[in-house]
Amino acid sequence: MRALLGVEELPGYRPVDNDVWANDQGDVLSLHFFGLPPDLPASLDDGPALRAALTRLTADAGGGLIEASVKSLGQLPALKQILKLPLPGQPAGQAFIGSFTVPRATCSTVVKIQAPERGMTGMREAMVMAQVGTDKYFRPHPYAPEVQGGLPFHAADHAQWDAQFPDHLLTRVRRTLDTLAEAVQVVPEFAALPPFVR
Repeated sequence: MRALLGVEELPGYRPVDNDVWANDQGDVLSLHFFGLPPDLPASLDDGPALRAALTRLTADAGGGLIEASVKSLGQLPALKQILKLPLPGQPAGQAFIGSFTVPRATCSTVVKIQAPERGMTGMREAMVMAQVGTDKYFRPHPYAPEVQGGLPFHAADHAQWDAQFPDHLLTRVRRTLDTLAEAVQVVPEFAALPPFVR
């Protein structure tokens, strides 16, 4: 089922497969439909519980949740997430992943942007650490301070640094999600499905 429209029209992206697009920087945009009840760990209406559970799940998978919130996508409530994961099979490096999940009672659709690190990495992190100091760089996770493991939460992941690093992968992921939020429309048949309730 094609639930979202407008994804294929994002400037700078070209089709590389069915419901998959890429840009010249290697970022990959993809659209997915899941014909199963969503497995979100909490209701979209319970932001603190949802964010804390997602933080734990992402850390358990070896990654780090950068931000999560509920936004409107094509007039429907959607879970917006940005996270970082280690590159599989690589000794270093990570991928930044941003997504909107639009859940309904019996199915969901997800639009996802992935930006894997290539070449020299860590410039943003090193420069931010130099500006804020090592004692203020690493922080307890704001959604679940007790969470240990996975990739650490730190100051360089904050959106306040995006303007200073306009070509960084995390900045590009945020920019693409902002563009998607403006461009995407929901197919009426999908919007008419019963809403997700946890």
